[in-house]
Amino acid sequence: MMATTGKRILALDFTKGALVLIMVLYHWINYFCGPQDQRYLRFLTPSFIFISGFIISNVYMSKYGISDPHLPKRLVQRGLKILAVFVLLNELRDFLTLGRAQGQAWSMGTLVGTYLIGSSVGGGQAKAVTFFILVPISYLLILSALLLVVSRFYRYTFHAVCLFFLLCVAVSNHQGFEIPNLELLAIGLLGVIAGYFPIERVNAFVRHPYLLAAAYLAYLVAISLWNVIYPLQIVGVYLSLMILYLLGQHSGEPGKVRATIVLLGKYSLLGYIAQIAILQLLRLGLNRIGSETVIRVLSFVLAFALTIITVEILDRARTQSAAMDKLYKVVFA
Repeated sequence: MMATTGKRILALDFTKGALVLIMVLYHWINYFCGPQDQRYLRFLTPSFIFISGFIISNVYMSKYGISDPHLPKRLVQRGLKILAVFVLLNELRDFLTLGRAQGQAWSMGTLVGTYLIGSSVGGGQAKAVTFFILVPISYLLILSALLLVVSRFYRYTFHAVCLFFLLCVAVSNHQGFEIPNLELLAIGLLGVIAGYFPIERVNAFVRHPYLLAAAYLAYLVAISLWNVIYPLQIVGVYLSLMILYLLGQHSGEPGKVRATIVLLGKYSLLGYIAQIAILQLLRLGLNRIGSETVIRVLSFVLAFALTIITVEILDRARTQSAAMDKLYKVVFA
């Protein structure tokens, strides 16, 4: 969900844009259809942080170089920005829905669950917060800045820390205690490691549609039998992203639909935030309609349309206003 600079990788933007659209579907089901078995969409949240890690190594390290002192500073600044956006969005939501006094009442359990454990990912004390994926993404950026400094002396720093995190996840899950933030951080580091491969090798690796289809079918069978246990979640992230990336590969000028998805990918962080806000507003605004069917149809169409329109308006505003472009970069870049 990180913004990139320089020459953009359109297939990667397509992948991020497709994830935003699938996330709209995921949240629409939650808001308007009630609790559902969404194991087949469980790859979504970890996929966002995996791509963030991939961009750190494949895009930012390529641009700055591992020894450039500006890169760790850039990652820390962006991580803190994303964390600040998370805090401000939740405070604003609480103020608008609960009132000033209640909006400021964060219990210690909620703070620990949100910022340390990550309970909002899997349910628990931090369930009241929204935009929760922004927290582990911000942690990944800040952690990567620290690991970059160490990796100047030991080239396998990211690999070692990722392996340590995976072992910690295995132990905690074996003890029956899940730590979603740690699980997501480990997947983010897997993304960093994957990003060490040149993009040409990535392109060549995904160009095996029949193998990908067979592997994905086996994955679907596995999660149908055993649900989305953590190892299968990792497999699902790799396979889902490779399939989306393969679909995003295209020679020549993109058509209207593909161009729209690519644009969503360019603004994936904004798109993620916008679609949640839009769905919450739709839930509040459509609840007076008597027909449940009408509510679902209207909310479904409007959720996708308004998310796309929001991104297109911002993109046009940035091209027409230097002040808007600067404001966007201050907040999101």
